[in-house]
Amino acid sequence: MTHSVLFVCLGNICRSPLAEGVFRALVEEKGVSDRFLIDSAGTGAWHEGDPPDPRSIEIAAKFGIDISGQRARQVRSEDFGNFDTILAMDNDNLTTLRRKGGQGSAEIRLFLNMPPMSVPDPYYGGPDGFENVYRLVRSGSETYLNSIL
Repeated sequence: MTHSVLFVCLGNICRSPLAEGVFRALVEEKGVSDRFLIDSAGTGAWHEGDPPDPRSIEIAAKFGIDISGQRARQVRSEDFGNFDTILAMDNDNLTTLRRKGGQGSAEIRLFLNMPPMSVPDPYYGGPDGFENVYRLVRSGSETYLNSIL
């Protein structure tokens, strides 16, 4: 049985592509990648078709993860029925997702939910912000993966 998960931030160029890449790497490390469908998206469409922010690509590469081939996309209505779980990076995106969720069967929740906290948007900050996001995403991905295996 396949478990599908969608990571969501605002523009799908910083946090959610990093979360997608980290989670993919973790399931590959555990040898269970055939049991997962993993994607990322943004609640906004500003960056549709763009690669991840170069700083996200750089921090992922620092930890041996290649996210350079990803392309931003906006959350679509069918995502709410096609994914088992949709994980929002922060409360604003969680609110937007719940408003758009409609009749879909996906569980929509905050990515870091034990304890509940947001993954801060590093877009306007420096490199330290991206390093912090990586650490949060890595920890959150490990916790989430362990909870569903």
